[in-house]
Amino acid sequence: MAGIETSEDSQAASRSGRSSAAGNATDKALNLLEAASAPGYPHRLGDIAAAAGVPKASAHRILQNLVAIGFLASDGSGGYGPGPRIRALAARVTQGCAEDQAMRAELEVLSRRTANTVHMGIRTGDALTYLVKVAGPNPVQESSRVGMQQPLHTTAIGKCVLAGLPDDELGRLVTSTGLPARTENSLTDPAELRAELARVRERGFAIEEEENEIGIRCIGAPVRDTRGTVIGGVSVSTITFLETRTTLLSWSDIVRSTADALRGLLG
Repeated sequence: MAGIETSEDSQAASRSGRSSAAGNATDKALNLLEAASAPGYPHRLGDIAAAAGVPKASAHRILQNLVAIGFLASDGSGGYGPGPRIRALAARVTQGCAEDQAMRAELEVLSRRTANTVHMGIRTGDALTYLVKVAGPNPVQESSRVGMQQPLHTTAIGKCVLAGLPDDELGRLVTSTGLPARTENSLTDPAELRAELARVRERGFAIEEEENEIGIRCIGAPVRDTRGTVIGGVSVSTITFLETRTTLLSWSDIVRSTADALRGLLG
């Protein structure tokens, strides 16, 4: 993949204030690939460059190379989306994968035991991305879907991720995102968020009370990789008028045990 950065690129990145966020050539290419493949494609060059934190001059060259080798596709009008090679790679990674089958089996058991929707999500940059959704039997369901990105600070899974971050990285993320509100219940004050994350670390699970979507209450627990680093989480989502907070709290042990059973399946 392309991406040797010229001095002109470095100067442009410095002027934009994004030189540290952009990273090296590989970081830029992967960040651009992820941004261009996000739901809602095709995406415009400026939007992709901004999402990836890469100067537009560098972004254009790298995107053109990714199109040339088939990882991205261009619509001919300045828009980009996933190409055949990234689609084939996604299919190869997920099709018949023993780890994915084991993960889904655990989530389906949790959904049956709680009779509600279960999500598995991981941190992608400064956001949460849903990898698996097992819908529950309730007639009213939230608008989430696989591949959807959500803020970390407004979701139960995201809080689990944030609670596992070193203090300096948490501070950088808070500054970077600005903690925008999704609902009137969202935690937008850094001090209040830190206090909530301390409770998450103490309990081993997180609660989300209509902070990301009105009418939705969730409980989540952290999922760790083989090294013990929190990379995402598992959550049970409920409709507020169908399940009480007390019921949600009664599921804390089975949510945590499900999350523990997924340890190491994603790396």
